[in-house]
Amino acid sequence: MPSETTTVTPEARRIADQLERAFEGDAWHGSSVSEILRHVTPEQAAARPLPAVHSIWEIVRHMSVWQRTVRERLQGEPIPALPDEEDWPPVGETSPGAWATALAELREEYELLRAEALRWADEDLEQKTEGQRYTVYEMLHGVIQHDLYHAGQIAVLAKAPAESAS
Repeated sequence: MPSETTTVTPEARRIADQLERAFEGDAWHGSSVSEILRHVTPEQAAARPLPAVHSIWEIVRHMSVWQRTVRERLQGEPIPALPDEEDWPPVGETSPGAWATALAELREEYELLRAEALRWADEDLEQKTEGQRYTVYEMLHGVIQHDLYHAGQIAVLAKAPAESAS
């Protein structure tokens, strides 16, 4: 658990900055998660242009799960490996409203995780989280890497021709 500190430490600020760049923009590598998702329609999100590949919608839900899971682990929850149905929650309704909800959930989980990252003192970042082999530092950087990996997948899937979607 983080030390009780009211001052945001330099490394926590840098990690939160990287979370923000990956999700909001001004990232060195190119478009952020939000920028990539900004023009994805519900139809594109639900489409499966490549067989046996997750849809954009499934990837977005998966990213939300992992933002929440990392945050909860940082808060002391001993969360074990997730079963497939939790790791990749199924997409039910595919309406525009349901897509807006999925995007809002992803944003909310990002904001909660970013706030959690800012709570950690630099000297506490090397702690291991409950039941995990990773330190707080590794988990925070890992979730950034995870989001950017999936952002690349989404960017490719969003460019797939509409006629190949099923």
